[in-house]
Amino acid sequence: MKNGCSLCPVKCGVDRKSSLGYCGAGENIKIAKYYLHKYEEPIICGYNGSGTIFFVGCSLKCAFCQNYALSRNETGKEISPEDLAEIFADLQRQGAANINLVTPTQFVPKIVKAFEIYRPKIPVVYNTSSYENIETLKLIDLYADIYLPDLKFFYPETSKRYTGKNDYFSVASAAVKFMMNSKKRVIGSDGQLKQGVILRHMVMPLGINDTREILKWFAENNKNGAYFSLMSQYTPYGEYEKFPELKRRITKREYDRAYEEMLRLGITDYFLQELKSASESFIPKWDY
Repeated sequence: MKNGCSLCPVKCGVDRKSSLGYCGAGENIKIAKYYLHKYEEPIICGYNGSGTIFFVGCSLKCAFCQNYALSRNETGKEISPEDLAEIFADLQRQGAANINLVTPTQFVPKIVKAFEIYRPKIPVVYNTSSYENIETLKLIDLYADIYLPDLKFFYPETSKRYTGKNDYFSVASAAVKFMMNSKKRVIGSDGQLKQGVILRHMVMPLGINDTREILKWFAENNKNGAYFSLMSQYTPYGEYEKFPELKRRITKREYDRAYEEMLRLGITDYFLQELKSASESFIPKWDY
C-alpha cells in the first residue's frame, strides 16, 4: 500500500497511516468481537461453534447491513497482529471448529502477519461479501481453507440501489469463481468441512429475479463441489427506512420460489434456513 490503499475494488488510494480508507479502516486491525459462534452452517460450526472474529470496516456498505455499526466503523478496538495471533490460539484452546474471519478484506496484510506468528491447527474460514480484488485474495489464499462468500445481487441496478456500486456482480462473481477454483471440497471424519466453499445468498424482499440469476450462475460455474446456502434471515436494519420494499421480512412464498428454482436447476448440495432466523436476536452484541 505504498501508493495508497488498493486492497478492495474501490481502490480509494488513501494512506491509512494518516487517514481512514473508504472502508472506514485505518492502519491498525480493528475488531468488535470474537467468540464461539453456533449459528453458521452446520458443517462449519462443529460441536462448540465456529471461532468467529468480527473485523470493523467494509468496502461494500449495504444500506441494510445487519452489522451496521461495524461496516460504518462506529465500534471496535484496535489490536496488533500479535494480539490477533493470540486470539487465534485462544479460540483454538476453547475448542473452536475453525477460525472464522468476518469481513477481513481491509486488514488482509496484517492478518497474514498474524498467521506468520501463529498458524492455527484448525481450518481458517474467509467470510466475505465477495467485493474483492483477486490480488488480495491471492494474499490470503495460502492461509484460507474454507471460503464463505456472499453473492448478494445480480443486476447492476439492484447493487447500485443498495450499495452505490453497479459493478458488484461482475467483481464478486470473478472473486467467487477464484474461490471455487482454489478450494475443492474436503469433509473430515467428524463430518465437518475442512476445505471448500459455501456460497451464501440471502433472499431479499422483491428480490427473486436477482436470486434466479445467481442460482443459474452458480449451477453453471460450480465445478469443485461448492455448497449453496439459501438464506432467509433478512431483517429490516440499517438504512432500510429509505427503501420501502425493505421494511418487511421476506414471505414464505418468496423463499419457496427461490427454493423451487434451486431444485429446478439441479443444485443438490445446499443449506436452508427457517424463516424464524429473520430476527434481531441473531445479530451479535458487540464487545468493543
